[in-house]
Amino acid sequence: MPPRSSEPPFLEPFLGVVFDLDGTLVLSHHDFGRMRSEVIRLAERHGVLPGHLSPREPIHRIVESAREELRVAGAPDGEVWRFEAEYARAIDAIEMEALPRTVVRPGAAPLLRELTRRGFRTGVLTRSSETFARAALRATGLDGYFAYLRSRSAPGPAKPSPEALLFLLHEMGVPVDRALYVGDHPIDAECAARSRVRFYAVLPDPSEGREPATTAERFLAAGASAVARDLPDLGRQLNVASATPAA
Repeated sequence: MPPRSSEPPFLEPFLGVVFDLDGTLVLSHHDFGRMRSEVIRLAERHGVLPGHLSPREPIHRIVESAREELRVAGAPDGEVWRFEAEYARAIDAIEMEALPRTVVRPGAAPLLRELTRRGFRTGVLTRSSETFARAALRATGLDGYFAYLRSRSAPGPAKPSPEALLFLLHEMGVPVDRALYVGDHPIDAECAARSRVRFYAVLPDPSEGREPATTAERFLAAGASAVARDLPDLGRQLNVASATPAA
């Protein structure tokens, strides 16, 4: 789906592209349901009332709700910090279990190769841990394309906080109005919109069986400038399509 006719005043051409990782560049099929359940279990162990947290919410929303409830209840800072350390270790461990089945998303390598050949700066902004993100890029052969990476393990706010994306762009030396963020999830669209960075959505790979929240219409409503069917389609929209289409 081509760009919409009315967009914020971005400058052309763009200079750098930041990608989401899981679902966008690699397919790992994380057990997010188990992650959410584990975060809720730990939150309740530290004082959150049972039933107050919904397993239907994204993990970062569950954590925010748990943190707020603990603080309102007067939990000591140490209790909150212990909860945060424990849930981080738990989801890190579950995440690493997906590494052996993580594969490159079709079209990722040709797209990144062409972007690199043409001199664009590329980075990764992910809610995965630093350990998983580095290992997944290495296992799929994409690590050579990214000198810049920011994960949930990095100091400071994590995606979808706008500070996460803005900090990465600053590190890359790419102005906000000359940047593009590419992702496959509504959280990516939220992060880009809050950062005032142009966003292109890529529809989820069919193998993921994603819920209907990730449709082209929903992405456009969330502020996406364009929506691509897959990574080869994204390359065509960016005019950097590889000479050999991906299978």
